Amino acid sequence: MKSEIIQSLANNFEDYSQTTENGIEFWFARDLQLLLGYSKWENFIKVINKAKIACDVTGNEILDHFPDIGKMVEIGSGTKREIQDIMLTRYACYLIAQNGDSRKEAIAFAQNYFAMQTRKFELIEQRIKDWERLQARQKLTLSEKELSELIYEKTGNDKNFGIIRSKGDQALFGKTTKQMKTKLGIPENRALADYLPTITIKAKDFATEITVFNTKEKDLRKERKISAEHITNNRSVRKILLERGIKPEELPAEEDIKKLERRVNSESKKIGKNPDKLK
Repeated sequence: MKSEIIQSLANNFEDYSQTTENGIEFWFARDLQLLLGYSKWENFIKVINKAKIACDVTGNEILDHFPDIGKMVEIGSGTKREIQDIMLTRYACYLIAQNGDSRKEAIAFAQNYFAMQTRKFELIEQRIKDWERLQARQKLTLSEKELSELIYEKTGNDKNFGIIRSKGDQALFGKTTKQMKTKLGIPENRALADYLPTITIKAKDFATEITVFNTKEKDLRKERKISAEHITNNRSVRKILLERGIKPEELPAEEDIKKLERRVNSESKKIGKNPDKLK
């Protein structure tokens, strides 16, 4: 397929894309019918029905991707009538293209166009998840630093923080820090939080924030009292997680946070050197 044809098709598909009030991109089926070269609506509906079956097979809700709508169109002399149409998500368009005749240039293009669009969306989602995990880990580092400094200020012992944090881990996971590292295959010299999923990192951070707050408010000055406070807070957070069906000790380890940070930074540098990739 020649580059000028590809560019023309790309422009057409992008020109016909719409966006809902919630920011969800979609195409009208009547527009896609023309873009894919189907002259008759009846023939195009057959392809849509195949795509709906494929959507259902993958475990997705058909109505989430193929909602029916009615549109008023002019039929001459200022007269209008309602016709059937369908709002199609990017994924719905992809399934329709996959069920079309790939020997047709427009359909062959659409198969690749929507596959790339879907993949791009998946990459953006993953990028956001990676960023959220990095932000959560950085926030926990700051909270633990504040707690460490506060404990030293109150008790005069810089070893008490490690003891208190370990007691907090046991209250949150039902296992010691060492047991959790062994369970998740984490090196002994690395922090447990560097391998935890975002939800657990945020749980640890929340419990730590409460400990910091109450240590100040209640003017706790002994390791025993601060430990008791931290244990209570971690147990309370664990109780919330369990009530929502989340067992923190059963969640699998995730990518080493240091490797994740290097990867994200590397990707950012590549984008900076190749701005066309943002298009």
